[in-house]
Amino acid sequence: MNIPFSNLPRLVIIGGGFAGVALARKMVHEDVQLVLLDRQNYHTFQPLLYQVSTSSLEPDSIAYPLRKIVKRGKNTYFRMTEVTRIDPANKKVHTGIGSIEYDYLVIATGAKTNFFGNTNIEAKAMRMKSLPQALNLRSLMLENLEQAVITTDPQQKKQLLNFVIAGAGPTGVELAGGIAELKNNVLQRDYPDMDFSIMKVHLIEGASRVLPPMSEKASSKADKFLRDLGVNIHLNTQVTNYEDCIVSTNTGLTLETGTFVWSAGVTGAPPEGLKADALVPRANRYKVNRFNQIEGYEAIFALGDIALMETEEYPRGHPMVAQPAIQQGNHLVKNLKRHLNGKEMLPFKYLDKGSMATIGRNKAVVDLGKFRFGGFFAWFIWMFIHIWFLVGFRNRFVTLFNWVYNYINFDKASRLIIRPFKSKEVIDRV
Repeated sequence: MNIPFSNLPRLVIIGGGFAGVALARKMVHEDVQLVLLDRQNYHTFQPLLYQVSTSSLEPDSIAYPLRKIVKRGKNTYFRMTEVTRIDPANKKVHTGIGSIEYDYLVIATGAKTNFFGNTNIEAKAMRMKSLPQALNLRSLMLENLEQAVITTDPQQKKQLLNFVIAGAGPTGVELAGGIAELKNNVLQRDYPDMDFSIMKVHLIEGASRVLPPMSEKASSKADKFLRDLGVNIHLNTQVTNYEDCIVSTNTGLTLETGTFVWSAGVTGAPPEGLKADALVPRANRYKVNRFNQIEGYEAIFALGDIALMETEEYPRGHPMVAQPAIQQGNHLVKNLKRHLNGKEMLPFKYLDKGSMATIGRNKAVVDLGKFRFGGFFAWFIWMFIHIWFLVGFRNRFVTLFNWVYNYINFDKASRLIIRPFKSKEVIDRV
C-alpha cells in the first residue's frame, strides 16, 4: 500500500461518504497519520443523484475528489481500493492492494440497496446509490425515448414510455417528480413528433402514504404535488417480481415497463472480519455505544448508515440519512482528540435538523421541528440546504448555475447519452 512508517498514531478511515469526509476534513491537521480508503476516488453527494438521473446535473457537479480533502494535511494519505477483511486481532485492514495496520479504525462504509431477498428484482431492476448507477439510469431512460420515437409497434412504444418506481421515500418521490417534470416541460419540445399522452410515471409504495418517515401533512402535500404533475401513485402495494419487462405486485396490479427503478429500502454495507454479534442482523449495521465504538472493540468505530446507536429517542438507531453521519463524524473528531490527550470521551447526541423532499419546480415539503410546510418556501429552503452541504465551492457554483438556468429556461442541460446502457444484466454494482 506504500504508506510510510510514522511515530504518530495511525487513523484509518474506510469510506468517503458523509461521515468519513466529515471526520477526515477535521482530522487532517491533528497529530495523527490519517489514511482514507475508498473504492472510488471521489465523494458523492447522494441526495442529488436523482438530478443526475433526470438530466438536471452532470455527475461532476455532485462529486468531489477525496485527494483534495486529504492533501491539506502533512501526514495524510488516500488509497483507492476495496476493503476485503478486517483483522481486529492484529489491528490490520486487508484490501485489494495490500494490508495496513491501524491504531484507530473508523468504518463509514454507508449503505447499499436492500432488495429484501428478492434476487430476481436485484438482478434486473435499476438502482440509484452511486454515480455510475445514476448515469446508467439516465442513459436507459434516454435510450428508451430514442427507441420509442422510431418504433411503429404501439405496445412497444407504451412499454418504453412507462416508468415505474418502487418505493415512495424521498428518493422515489424526487425521482418520480423529476421524470414527470421532464415529460411536462422538456421532452415534448425535444420530441415534437411523439405523442407523450401515453407516457406514464408510476410510483408504488407499500405503506398507506408517500414519504412514510415524514409527517402526515408533508405526505399529503407531496401526494398532491405528485398527482398534479401527473404521477400515478399506488399505495398499500408491494412489488413482488420483475420479469420480461412486467412489474408484478401483491394487489394484482401489473405494469409493463422498460424502466423499473427500485428505491424501496437500504441496508448496511459492512466489511467482513468482525464478530457476528457486532452486527444487528435485521439492519446489517454495527451496534455501537454512545461514543460510536463498535461493541466489543475499543479502537474500532462505526459512523453513519453502518452504525446503529440505540437510544431512548431512537431505539432502532438514527435515520440512515446524511445528517446523523455528518454529526457523528464531527463528534468523533472531538472524541479522538480527547482520547489522544488521555481524556474521557463524550457521548453523542443527535440534533434532528428536520427532513425534506422536493417534488419539482416550486414544490417541496419540509418537516422542521414542530413546523410543517410545503410549496415555494419549502422548495427554496431545500435548495439552500443542499447548496450549503455540497462539498467544494465549484460544485456549489455549478449546481446553482444549473438550477437557475433550468428555472429560467424550463430546460435540462444534460440530456446526453455519454455512456450507453447495454443491458440490465450488466448493471454497475458500484
